[in-house]
Amino acid sequence: MGRFNRESFIIQDKDVLRDDYQPKTLEERDEELDEYAAALRPVIQGWQPNNVFLYGVTGVGKTAATHDLLEELQESAAEYDDVDLNVIELNCTGCTTSYQVAVNLVNEIRSPTHPLTTVSSTREPMSETGYQQKRIFNELYTDLESIGGTILVVLDEIDNIGSDDDILYELPRARSQLDLDVKLGVVGISNDFKFRENLSPKVKDTLCEEEILFPPYDATELQNILRQRADIALYDDVLETDVIPLCAAFSAQDSGSARQALRLLRKAADIAENEAMADGAAKITEEHVREAEHQIQRQQVVEGMHSLTRQGQYVLLTVCQLAARGETPERTKLIYERYQEVLRNHGSEPLKRRRVHDHLSDLSLHGVLRIVDSSSGRGNYNEYELDVSLSSALDALESELGEIDDIRETAKQHQVLE
Repeated sequence: MGRFNRESFIIQDKDVLRDDYQPKTLEERDEELDEYAAALRPVIQGWQPNNVFLYGVTGVGKTAATHDLLEELQESAAEYDDVDLNVIELNCTGCTTSYQVAVNLVNEIRSPTHPLTTVSSTREPMSETGYQQKRIFNELYTDLESIGGTILVVLDEIDNIGSDDDILYELPRARSQLDLDVKLGVVGISNDFKFRENLSPKVKDTLCEEEILFPPYDATELQNILRQRADIALYDDVLETDVIPLCAAFSAQDSGSARQALRLLRKAADIAENEAMADGAAKITEEHVREAEHQIQRQQVVEGMHSLTRQGQYVLLTVCQLAARGETPERTKLIYERYQEVLRNHGSEPLKRRRVHDHLSDLSLHGVLRIVDSSSGRGNYNEYELDVSLSSALDALESELGEIDDIRETAKQHQVLE
């Protein structure tokens, strides 16, 4: 038999385990959906929409809830002759300024594939450079007024713009300030709690009329979500009883993200499926979950090291040495001192402390390290520790730096190696 065939022992429909799969109902979010629906209800009354701000970590249902409710809202609005509802959605990934968000909104409206073709058929797309911001905003307002009726502008992952929040100030107040003949509401969605906290006061006054927190899922909620998906995605009787609780526990202890839990179950199913192809033992076990967690974390470290120089890899190696001795989280100052020792042992010249701090920050952005806020009598400061398992980090480093058995042995002596 060839390498490619449709024989499957475990996975019936893998797509159901992907995070972009849209289930018929959004599990474990009834309270948030009710609150969200209440915030959107003025649209059906023909009134000015509320501005709504959703926040919570990735994978907790914010975007899925928005899609579900807006689809239901549009269906309901179609039943009323005096409600002309239009929705403009933009994922702000890659947009780091209000200017870029505004340009992308204009081009979304004018796109030939967008349902709002009355504007796109008469106006050309705009370049992302070469205009004053005021000009871009005016073009956007003109397009919105051309659409008319009630408009909801959905800005997903809006935290990408950082502190440049002009768009979040301008859009909610455009109708009152510019006398636009349109009922305009903004839905902002953020994965970053601190982004909400750092919004300027003027933006909070306008954007955050209705704020809805999507908290992380707990282990029980994650189990229910995974079981719902597994019932469709996997064949009957292929899951050992501890698999779903373990996937849920890993995710709940980390981020409380359904996306993370689904990825873990999907990877465990892949590993079990490959084994079943060889020996016919069609079961997903706890060992498959643990191996999946290890592989995912190792890949996370590898991806996080892509942006690092060899010196940056030595920075991670230094943190691993400290972790092996049970000495993390640790401050940048002491990490740097140990890093200098590592470089001397490898016959290399160490970087300046500022550059080591940059590498630590890069590793935290990629989810390899975790920043821990700490304080003492000398003030507040940050400490760093691994955000992946030590064994995963060591496996990834070994492929780049060679044997590091001494660290593994140290970790065993201090009983910190998983």
